[in-house]
Amino acid sequence: MNESSHRHGLARPKILSVLIFAALASSAASAQVSIDYSISPDEQNHKISELIYGTNHRMNMTGHENFGFYRLGGNRTTAYNWENNYSNAGSDWVHSSDTYMVPDGADETIPGITLTDFVDNDAAGAKTMLTVPLAGYVAADKNGTVQEGEVAPSSRWIPAIAKKNAPFSLTPDLTDNAVYTDEMVNFLVERYGRAADGGVFAYSLDNEPSLWYHTHSRIHPDKPGAKELVDRSIEAAQAVKGVDPTATIFGPALYGFTAFVSLTDAPDWTNYSDQYHWFIDYYLAQMKAAGESSGMRLLDVLDLHWYSEARGDQRVTDGNADSVKDKNARMQAPRTFWDPEYQEDSWIAQWNMAELPLIPHIQDSIDMHYPGTKMAFTEYGFGGGDDITGAIAEADVLGIFGKYDVYAANSWILNDEEKYLASAYRLYRNYDGENGTFGDTSVTATMSDKENSSIYASVDSETGLLHVIVLNKNMNESINGVFNIDSTTIYKSGKTYVLNSDSVEIQDKGEVEVTNNQLNYDIPALSAYHIVFSTADATDPTDPTDPTDPTDPTDPTDPTDPTDPTDPGTDGVTVSVNIPQDGSASYCSDIVVTNNGSEAVEWQTNFDVEGSVYALWNANWEQSGTTVTISGVEWNKVLQPGASTSSIGFCANR
Repeated sequence: MNESSHRHGLARPKILSVLIFAALASSAASAQVSIDYSISPDEQNHKISELIYGTNHRMNMTGHENFGFYRLGGNRTTAYNWENNYSNAGSDWVHSSDTYMVPDGADETIPGITLTDFVDNDAAGAKTMLTVPLAGYVAADKNGTVQEGEVAPSSRWIPAIAKKNAPFSLTPDLTDNAVYTDEMVNFLVERYGRAADGGVFAYSLDNEPSLWYHTHSRIHPDKPGAKELVDRSIEAAQAVKGVDPTATIFGPALYGFTAFVSLTDAPDWTNYSDQYHWFIDYYLAQMKAAGESSGMRLLDVLDLHWYSEARGDQRVTDGNADSVKDKNARMQAPRTFWDPEYQEDSWIAQWNMAELPLIPHIQDSIDMHYPGTKMAFTEYGFGGGDDITGAIAEADVLGIFGKYDVYAANSWILNDEEKYLASAYRLYRNYDGENGTFGDTSVTATMSDKENSSIYASVDSETGLLHVIVLNKNMNESINGVFNIDSTTIYKSGKTYVLNSDSVEIQDKGEVEVTNNQLNYDIPALSAYHIVFSTADATDPTDPTDPTDPTDPTDPTDPTDPTDPTDPGTDGVTVSVNIPQDGSASYCSDIVVTNNGSEAVEWQTNFDVEGSVYALWNANWEQSGTTVTISGVEWNKVLQPGASTSSIGFCANR
């Protein structure tokens, strides 16, 4: 057999000796990719911002993701009126003014109820960001569709003004035909205190302004100018910080790449394009100058949106992007954030490689035009939220944001698909079901193959534990991972948690022993692991010479002992193989193993083939005559009652 021993029995956590596992891995005949990983916990680079683990309004997923940051943003916030709680959907829904943003069961007549409900209930203790309207008008009523003939200024709209220049009121005047930004901030400060005292943490300068002419054509039917947006941003930031100087200002929430370049062909962009490489540079420089003249920083965080334009057969964010090519493209697409050697299949990469990879290029702009400004992606998406490839892409993105010192990020659920997206968050923020989190200090980690894998590492500053996230982006082949921890600290064990296509739940895979700061570990195809390394010894080593070890064959109480009459055995295990009868000289087939019994088992089974097997993946195997005997590898060897394996197959020559 390709594995030196086989056991079957009740499922229980395992601890695998590194040396034993290395021997098993080297003798396995299943297809593998070998990758070297290097982790340097002594090279501590920077603190990881908890704000990168963020979400958007009404996108709470399962409620167990332990988010660090909540944003109340999106198209409706451009026209949200805090005094009456009305908003307008713009082109998202027939330009309807209504009470959509009012929470279920809330009294819409209470000023700011949408905001206070969000802070009190949605955010659940995490930091919050609200949106300040900049387009000039907010909804006056809840009377439905605003017609083309009712473009602002009209009775359907109320002017939105940055500064009141008069005493504030906690019960705003609904008859003064004005809604004031600084009065809204004062209302929130009076309720929650300043940001520094635990109040509302941040304010966003509107949402996707370069698209106002399209999304909110009843408010701002013309494309905004570059200078216009800067002027509106300065005025709003001054209004916010005039009330709460400790608040953090995000802006300008640019919707995508054409907005980064030219504010989507702003009508006055040619006035500045000779001096500034792209609009981002112009915006940073102008906000810096305004801040210096006003004596306060007016932009704390450069706020961008990124919905991947990468393509397989479809754009990866499309709801029907589910082909093999789409899935592969989705898992590779996050490399556009950081990898200068990667070029995605998109119009952006085709025509704008000089601006990629994105994060280093944006950081260069910040360093040149407004040093000290932080970077955020408060809307982003890569699609596949209900597929394991979406989870792997999201886990990759969260790792990238932590490694490259992004300050804040909020995913946006696309196509109502969120199951695996939520799982990726839990891999970082609740991997053990007890809100266990990835560490808070980024450390150096590298891999020898960035196409098939990614690795991210951190240290918990309180516990000293070393956290590693490692991904297998290969659709078919497992990774034989060789981990080397370069540290003066001696790590002796690691707890392993996995996310794969079998379940949206994070699975506890038990402990591994670490020898001389080295570990060999099999990483199955399409899986994401969180390994928590410790200086403590493993608590339950698998030792075949220990008579008290429950996996010891000499122990008469061992539930996997073949002499034990209570052993559930493998009588309930069946195997299904469909050998094509097309007369071809070679063929391939899937293998499906099912546990029909009432107990979890470590399975082993056999089946007959025609000819000689030359490749078999995701299982250990040997062939004798026409009979092939297979057993599970580490990640799929235990089958729960009623469960079946996936992703096992073989090829043979007749």
